[in-house]
Amino acid sequence: MEIELKMTCGACAEQYNAYVNDKLCGYLRLRHGCFSVDFPDCGEKTIYEAYPKGDGIFYDDEREEYLSIAKAILKEWIIDTDFLGDNPEEFKTW
Repeated sequence: MEIELKMTCGACAEQYNAYVNDKLCGYLRLRHGCFSVDFPDCGEKTIYEAYPKGDGIFYDDEREEYLSIAKAILKEWIIDTDFLGDNPEEFKTW
């Protein structure tokens, strides 16, 4: 499963929409020093928060790390919630 990130704003706040199979599955934002990931869209369940060095934009040396973590966590939620509707019953955790 591949998560694709599309930047929607480059700074103040740095924001991304996340897609799996062309379906919106997450909203990522770094604002006022707080990086958050909402699933499956902005304002819904916040599934991750972190406090990188960057305030409204990531430092170059931290962007890839935080975006990779966000993608991994989104993958877990997609599987655990059967977001795509394709998990066999034995893999569902809810």
